[in-house]
Amino acid sequence: MPTVSIITPCYNQGAFIQETIDSVLSQEFKDFEYIIVNDGSTDDYTNEKLKSVSHPKIRVIHTKNQGLASARNTAIENAAGEIILPLDSDDTIGKHYTQEAIKVLEKDSDVGIVYCIAELFGEQKGVWELPDYTLEKMLMNNQIFHCAFFRKKDWQTAGGYNPNMVFGWEDWDFWLSIIELGRKVHRLPGVHHQYRIRENSMVRQMQLEHRIAMRAQVMKNHSKLYIDNSDILAKIVEDYQKPFKDVLWTKVKNRLSLSKT
Repeated sequence: MPTVSIITPCYNQGAFIQETIDSVLSQEFKDFEYIIVNDGSTDDYTNEKLKSVSHPKIRVIHTKNQGLASARNTAIENAAGEIILPLDSDDTIGKHYTQEAIKVLEKDSDVGIVYCIAELFGEQKGVWELPDYTLEKMLMNNQIFHCAFFRKKDWQTAGGYNPNMVFGWEDWDFWLSIIELGRKVHRLPGVHHQYRIRENSMVRQMQLEHRIAMRAQVMKNHSKLYIDNSDILAKIVEDYQKPFKDVLWTKVKNRLSLSKT
């Protein structure tokens, strides 16, 4: 069985998927499989492209449209590797990424998430400026992009990606689930991930109300973690009450319903 399973949900991204595939196949670490989930694509080009993929390391699974969280879960359910790396269908990874991450994971069994420095390409270029990981920063905003390594057993224990993150940020929610298991987070010093910026990307199209709803959902999904760090929760409430003293903030508070009972 392979050590690593790299997984890619693909929905109507046939125009970019070959770049993604090429970056995966260029990995110096060769003990991997690559699983692509065609998440109910409606684009003829994407469907034909994925039907034509033929490589001994690649499996393509065709499903009805499930959404990103469920599509990732489907790929991981079918994965043979003990280590998982999600990769979006319009992004790429550097050839050393898997090799460097495996070194860290094999050295320390307490490490549950390994990520790196990323660079932007497409409509925006440059290093993706994310602050160093701390739990406080992570509870306030996501500090880890989706393309990070984790152990399949931790995914199983955490319950996978939560499909109730219907408008996005399912990766933030999932990383908090791994952190709740007591796992450590490690960031590699090099640039190993290239994140494509597009005008119509899912995150850029998130409406303000959806952003607030998903923040509330993250806090609800991990209410114990937030309550256990009540000083951070107080900062979040203070920060969000300033710009949102209208009906949006009322919706957030009603959705959270957090208590220490």
